[in-house]
Amino acid sequence: MREPQTIMPSRRQFLLQAGGGMGALAVSAMGAGGSVAPGAHFAPRAKRVLWLFMHGGPSHMDLWDPKPALIKHAGKPLPESFGEVMTRRKVAKNPLLGPVKPFRQHGQSGLPISEFLPHMARHADSLCVLRSCHGDSVNHPQSVYQMNTGSVLMGKPSFGSWVSYGLGSENQNMPAFIVLPDPRGGLKGGPPAWGSGFLPASYQGTTLRPGAQPILDLHPPADRSPERQAALAKFIQQTNRRHLKQRDGHDELEARLRAYELAFRMQTAAPEIVDLSRETEATRKLYALDQKDCEEFGTRCLLARRMLERGVRFVQLYSGDTLGWDAHKGVLQNHTTWSRRTDAPIAGLFDDLKARGLWDDTLIIWGGEFGRMPMSEQGTGRDHNPWGYSIVLAGGAVRGGLAYGATDPIGLRAEHNKVHVHDLHATLLHILGIDHERLTVKHHGKDERLTDVSGKVVKEILA
Repeated sequence: MREPQTIMPSRRQFLLQAGGGMGALAVSAMGAGGSVAPGAHFAPRAKRVLWLFMHGGPSHMDLWDPKPALIKHAGKPLPESFGEVMTRRKVAKNPLLGPVKPFRQHGQSGLPISEFLPHMARHADSLCVLRSCHGDSVNHPQSVYQMNTGSVLMGKPSFGSWVSYGLGSENQNMPAFIVLPDPRGGLKGGPPAWGSGFLPASYQGTTLRPGAQPILDLHPPADRSPERQAALAKFIQQTNRRHLKQRDGHDELEARLRAYELAFRMQTAAPEIVDLSRETEATRKLYALDQKDCEEFGTRCLLARRMLERGVRFVQLYSGDTLGWDAHKGVLQNHTTWSRRTDAPIAGLFDDLKARGLWDDTLIIWGGEFGRMPMSEQGTGRDHNPWGYSIVLAGGAVRGGLAYGATDPIGLRAEHNKVHVHDLHATLLHILGIDHERLTVKHHGKDERLTDVSGKVVKEILA
């Protein structure tokens, strides 16, 4: 694991753009100063991460957290005993809205899951539902940043960047951290959600585009043979190395040279990873690619599996455009749309990870930036709720069929065994073999870390 060090911002860090072509991809994939991460602090329970980010704020009391009291008091005002509530759109005095779909118990564990998610419900005994999560902002951008970086402020390193910095890559021909944004666009907060902050730009997420060319400028010109391309790359490498030797092995220059060498290697590795043509018809059906509503998200789930099995350390996959799961009006219609697009592909992805032996050492996260209020908005919708919501974990590292913690009887606030975002991050890092208090970087004279000055590991959920 890296020792604390001072990292000074460079011009390339400010100029680097998320996404882009082969040059930008190369810079975003390179190692800081050409150094190699030595590994974890202790034996990891998982070695790779799949983060399924449901952008917009899915409603916990309509998906994962059944509330009989909310059914009982639906249509009535919030009892005064709950005190003053900070909301974004002043809905505190609106009538309570009951769950818009019923829950059913599933699996041997009897874990309650909403009828919105019948396919994920097949995996009930593999799911760990954290029902008592909470954060610090009622607004999308700040909460997206906090869930991704630990801070409501823009500019801090993302979780994927910290993991890449601490553990490095398992595949020297691919970036360690890849992001698959929703092609509809509109993430609240934008690319800083997967940025590297004050870490070198090498550790930011590399975005894959939708469509036939997920990575731009990946292929050499059509009139250039593989032999000629290899000879050109060898000549450039020799020239660069001679240039570096004359400058006494300058760390940043060496990192840049290694980046372009990685770019050449990616011309061989990356096309195969993003090529789905050899996937069987059975696999395509498993990911629901034969269903119009599911095809787009299912394709990205399949791409995620291909990357994970080929050594990409961290894959983050977004569901939700500008509004996404943000059901201010019509929870039923909104969640029906987004659940239909994602439920079957995610369940198929789970099946595939289990069948391929990837389940036990993969850490899977499902959730958004916050939850929803129990009070109604515009009659059939719900406002933002960071004070209590659910995040779902899966994979061999966590106890399946478990609901941990609880919100109050109507789902307004986390009440029992509360899990702040810092606690969530500390726990996720622990699963990867990282002590969150020891993964630090000195920045402006302060030892910075993902969990700031707090965070505790929720050991009760570990398998």
